[in-house]
Amino acid sequence: MKLMKSDDTKIFALGGLGEVGKNMYCVMTGDEIIITDAGMLMPEDELMGVDYVIPDFSFLKKNEDKVKALFITHGHEDHIGGIPFLLQSVNIPIIYAPNHAVGLIRKKLEDRNILYKNLVVYDETTKVKFKTMEVEFFRTTHSIPDSHGICITTPNGIVVTTGDFKFDLTPIGPAANIHKMAEIGSRGVTLLLSDSTNALTEGVSKSESKVDDALSEIFRRENGRIIIATFASNVYRLKHIVDNCRRNGRKIAIFGRSMENNIEISVKGGYITNKGIFITPEEANKLDPSKVCLLCTGSQGEPLAALSRIADGVHKQIKLQPNDIVIFSSSAIPGNAASIARTINKLYLKGVKVYTNTSLNDIHASGHASEEELKWMIRLINPTYFAPFHGEYRMLKKHADIGVVCGIPKENNFVLSNGEVLSMYKGKIKKEGFIQADDVYVDGNRIGDVSNAVIKDRKLMANDGIIIVVANIDTKEKKLLGNPNITTRGFVLVNENEELLKNLENVSKKAINSMLDRPINYTEIKSEIINELSNYTYQKTGRKPIILPVIMDIKR
Repeated sequence: MKLMKSDDTKIFALGGLGEVGKNMYCVMTGDEIIITDAGMLMPEDELMGVDYVIPDFSFLKKNEDKVKALFITHGHEDHIGGIPFLLQSVNIPIIYAPNHAVGLIRKKLEDRNILYKNLVVYDETTKVKFKTMEVEFFRTTHSIPDSHGICITTPNGIVVTTGDFKFDLTPIGPAANIHKMAEIGSRGVTLLLSDSTNALTEGVSKSESKVDDALSEIFRRENGRIIIATFASNVYRLKHIVDNCRRNGRKIAIFGRSMENNIEISVKGGYITNKGIFITPEEANKLDPSKVCLLCTGSQGEPLAALSRIADGVHKQIKLQPNDIVIFSSSAIPGNAASIARTINKLYLKGVKVYTNTSLNDIHASGHASEEELKWMIRLINPTYFAPFHGEYRMLKKHADIGVVCGIPKENNFVLSNGEVLSMYKGKIKKEGFIQADDVYVDGNRIGDVSNAVIKDRKLMANDGIIIVVANIDTKEKKLLGNPNITTRGFVLVNENEELLKNLENVSKKAINSMLDRPINYTEIKSEIINELSNYTYQKTGRKPIILPVIMDIKR
């Protein structure tokens, strides 16, 4: 990264720009770096075999001695999911997080056997001072408890990051601290980084209290067993469900590990107080259906989640009953609509009643601000410069346009990409270069070992299959011993394509023999086999399988 001034302040994202997830933002002044959030991104189907996508920590590793602290805005996976991997790569002196997020982080680190002691709980009254920067917090409303925005005061200006937020005037939990936002705005904020997730949604977001009313009506009206799928991290929604079950004389059985973890942490943290309402699946099966609620994961149609297995009829503990009521108290994450629809269709085929979020059933409310609320945040903070964050490019662009409408000059709005650097010096900001901010793939316990080349090979194998050619060669006599053995997986059905496989054998044999009249070179022989078979298979099938030659040197 090319430096403009040694005493300027640099702001950049290692993740979260041009995507919904993997949030990680850094503010650097002199020899101090402050990090906000360390999230991960669930991979798309095209990233075959990849478990998580996390930010590239290379810059932080190279500047490890400058890292002073990691600050967490709230406990969603796209803001804390990368912490275990970050701690394995970079020395983080201390992590500050709100109470609920601390519980989730501790559980996450325990699951991976990572010992980390410097995890500190902050609240709105907390102030953290470093040599060149000071950090303080303001409460926001989101779909998870203890969500906060962060204000960072530097020698070159004030930077405010909202975290994920909405404005809900009738929330289930504490209201956002609008007064503190306005007070921070009155100081003269230089740069605002604001959540763009719902920038394309007009108006204002639905209040969580409306969801409570809608769920209450369903609980009063229905007498069958109620099965609810929702986001496990939406603690206020879980609290609704618990309260409704208590009022209507129902007990709750929990299905799905993430749901169990969040309920456990919420009970310990005091967010859910009716601990006695939870029962085991075995106890639920013995009760009258009108006295039971099943709370499960799978609101996004995930194939292995509890609701999907129930819909498929393969869940070991729960079988659907004719009078069951299934409630999807969630919205579709982009890319999941098809899998959700498949699950809903399976449920309808089983004859159960299904409720989804529609204009007639307000059973889900987003935790992110819509257009009018985004305007409100801009007006409250009143920044000189504005950089939308947390969103796909179209969301960032729309949010920047909203900034212009709210009086921020167009040249003071920055639509950035991961790694792009803003330089702030004495209240003035300009773009200045890039740092490395690639995607890093986590595959099992291996971090970063899966490259784009590996993903490309996996796609080829998934789409076109693989052909393995095993050939025995007497290198002394320069002679092929017998015919090459052809094995395929995912290419063609062997029993129905014997002639094709025989031809593959002949092509391989010809390719090998053509190379035996010269000095033996295994690499050249393998290349010849690959070239000849690739051309042949494409001509005959239109497919390009991966071809793996294995040459055995036989001594006789």
